[in-house]
This record gives sequence, C-alpha cells and structure tokens, in this order.
Amino acid sequence: MPTTYRTPNQAEAAKKAEVLIESLPWLKRFRDQIIVVKFGGNAMVSAALTRAFAEDIVYLRYAGLKPVVVHGGGPQISLMLNRLGIESEFRGGYRVTTPETMDVVRMVLTGKVNPELVAQINEHGPLATGLSGEDAGLFEGEKRHAVLDGEPVDLGLVGDVVAVNPETVLAQLESGLIPIVSSIAPDRNEPGSSLNVNADAAASALAVALGAAKLIILTDVAGLYSDWPNTDSLVSNIQADELRTLLPSLESGMIPKMTACLDAVDGGVEKAAIIDGRVAHSILLEVFTRQGIGTEVVAADASRGAAGS
Repeated sequence: MPTTYRTPNQAEAAKKAEVLIESLPWLKRFRDQIIVVKFGGNAMVSAALTRAFAEDIVYLRYAGLKPVVVHGGGPQISLMLNRLGIESEFRGGYRVTTPETMDVVRMVLTGKVNPELVAQINEHGPLATGLSGEDAGLFEGEKRHAVLDGEPVDLGLVGDVVAVNPETVLAQLESGLIPIVSSIAPDRNEPGSSLNVNADAAASALAVALGAAKLIILTDVAGLYSDWPNTDSLVSNIQADELRTLLPSLESGMIPKMTACLDAVDGGVEKAAIIDGRVAHSILLEVFTRQGIGTEVVAADASRGAAGS
C-alpha cells in the first residue's frame, strides 16, 4: 500500500505553537499551586458551558495545577422551589431561607448540582470528588444579620463562613483529586443546623485557608467597569485599595463578587479575578494568556503580562 503524506500548513501550525508557548510562563508559575474556582452563573445552566468548564478544570489538573471548585446553585434551587410550590423570597439580594427552603437547598446542591459536576469532570478520568461545606467541618458558619433601609431583616438560615478547616480538601489534593465543594455551612452556634452561604464568599474563605495562588470567580458579565454602561471601560487590573474605595458605588449584584476578591487578596491570596462564565474556556484564557480575561484584583501594582508578578 503506497504511503501518503499530508502537506503541512506551516502558518497554521506556527500559530498553534505560539498559543502553546505563550502559556509556558504561567505553567511554570502555577505548577503545583492551588487555584480556587467559583462556578456559577450562566455557565451552570448551559450544558455546553458546563462541559467547557469541566474541560478547563481537567486541563488545569493535567497541566500540574491543583484546582478546587466551589459552587452554588441559585437557578437550580429556584427551579426546584417552583416545582414544589414553595415561594422564593429575596431581601437585600439574599434568598430568605426557611427550614423548608434549606431542605431544598441541601437537596439541590449536594444531591444534584455537585454530583452532576463531578460526573462531567470524571468523564475524563477518575479525578473529581464531591464535598459539602458540612463534611468534616470544612466550613463553620454563623447567621447573617442583614439591614435593609435601616431596619434589621431576618433572612432565616442564611449565613457567612466564619472559619474553614481545610484538612479534608488538602488531603484530596495531595491524592491528586479535584475537590468539588457545595456552599453549605453548619451553624457553629446551633449544632445540627446548617446555613445557606454565598458561594463567592465561601470560595474566597477557602482560597485564603488553602493558601491558594489565585481565586477565580465566574460571573455573567465581562468584568468590572469603571464607567458602566460604557462597555469600553472594562477594568483589566485593579489594586485592592482602589477597589476598596470603589466598592460602595458598584451595582448591587457586583458587590458580593468584588468583596470576595478583595477579602481573598486581603487574606494573602496573590491574585483574584472575576471572569465571564458565558465565554467558553474563559478559565484557560485567564490563567494561561498574557492579557487574561475579566478583571483581576491584586494587593499591589502587578501586570498581567508578567507571570511571576
């Protein structure tokens, strides 16, 4: 049988090589480092984006990084509550969580969202393992006391992560696994009771406790804008002190995400970023390219163009 040869497209091959070699400084910088990724937004309800997200996490793992995923599940929780005829109520941007609602939150997060995400990743090999913030005392929570229009608001079983015991996650990372963590925390003041906690804040607290090199939060916008709705005003890089000053003026939906980034950097995480989860493979663009994607928060002036900065 005659041998056939494929004529190489040298220009196309060279472009692919350029893309690969651009990632080299970041492969060196982040190898063996922990990266905490908060999964949510549109990426969570789109099958194609969820698949791309799982591929990104697997790529990080095989590239020598140690990814940890924290997820919520707001859209799925709302859908299940509607199916069960339970009304959803929000106050000050937080879901009022009755004991009945908390049962649904736990069922959806630990019984549906978490195992489905684990399964998506494990299509590429036995890599992911599911955890709840309740497991082995990973998170400790306290009820959130909110104020709306100057008046205290009872949010029910809504809380904040006030302590993290990361030993279980560290043990799984050392075993080569990818921990997938749902954002539920036991109430440290009421044994046997659990709290619905914000996944952005939970990811930030876990990143600090793990000594992560970076926190990445997926959201439904391109990043932080300095002059919204002017879409040309996207902020690529911002120092923590500048963000601290800007925070009170941000849109209400952006405040928890940027607060989570700020808390992470204040807690010792070198860099934190919010990126557009509507863009397939946005995690790879953020971690392995010079320009990144979205908005990165740093403790001091640092450039995306320098992997070691």
